Amino acid sequence: MRFTRYITLAALMLAACSPAQDSPRVSASDFANKAAASSVPAKQLFGAKRQASNQSPSPLGSYAKGCVAGAVQLPETGPTWQAMRLSRNRNWGHPATVDFVQDLSRFAARLPGWQGLYVGDISQPRGGPMLSGHASHQIGLDADIWMLPPARLNLTAQERENISSISLRRAEGAYVNDNWTPAHHALLKAAASDPRVARIFVFPGAKVKMCDTETGDRSYLRQIRPWYGHHYHFHVRLNCPKGARGCAAQDAPPPGDGCDEAREWVANILNPPPPKPVDPNAPKPKPRRDITLSDLPQQCAAVLSSD
Repeated sequence: MRFTRYITLAALMLAACSPAQDSPRVSASDFANKAAASSVPAKQLFGAKRQASNQSPSPLGSYAKGCVAGAVQLPETGPTWQAMRLSRNRNWGHPATVDFVQDLSRFAARLPGWQGLYVGDISQPRGGPMLSGHASHQIGLDADIWMLPPARLNLTAQERENISSISLRRAEGAYVNDNWTPAHHALLKAAASDPRVARIFVFPGAKVKMCDTETGDRSYLRQIRPWYGHHYHFHVRLNCPKGARGCAAQDAPPPGDGCDEAREWVANILNPPPPKPVDPNAPKPKPRRDITLSDLPQQCAAVLSSD
């Protein structure tokens, strides 16, 4: 019953939107039902789409508030990769992302003990907020790469649902564990050294380990940033492709290699600072509301309504 209501509201919202092929701007006045546009969670609308829009490829908006027109699908299996968790239908992205993943997988296949890559979530067919997980991955320029070295690349669909990656962290992410290998270092270095890459997110202990053991060019370390979680996979974020005018660029990373900041993060894990005092008279924070279609770039309505 709820799903029917969402579809009805979506139809009302999109009835006035032009299904033009190249992401035309759609003003707020084009919505037939503004109340619906401001209340239906966008994740329901984008999560219901099973195929990409019939448009020219274009990331629209920011990594955590946008959509992607004309996405392409990473094939479920290739000579040096397999897409995981196929039931999620999140192996879609901007063509630049799919090309990058395939290129990185070919590099991985040359590492000892690796046959390629197991690839986690990229994006939904039309991007946008996801039904579960991730705040980002909305414009087809983010990809999760599993830390598990593939021993084989002929997993069945069911095996891809059940198999798990491996964790590389110890002491809540302050250190790497025995699963960490020089090949992980080499893979992260290759990814971060690619000029298409804006950021690599990984747990702080991995960043510090790389800072401590790197003996060559250290410039790539600037792209690798510590972040919560990210010990079963690392997160690659690409720059906006050249000419993508609707794409909000990722800020440049701070100057330097970021190693001192990562060491400070590790120190805070090992010796957490005292919690800040709580003001008993402070108002309670409001719960975060779901992103709606009206929160996203106006072109995202056309992405939804496209064939």
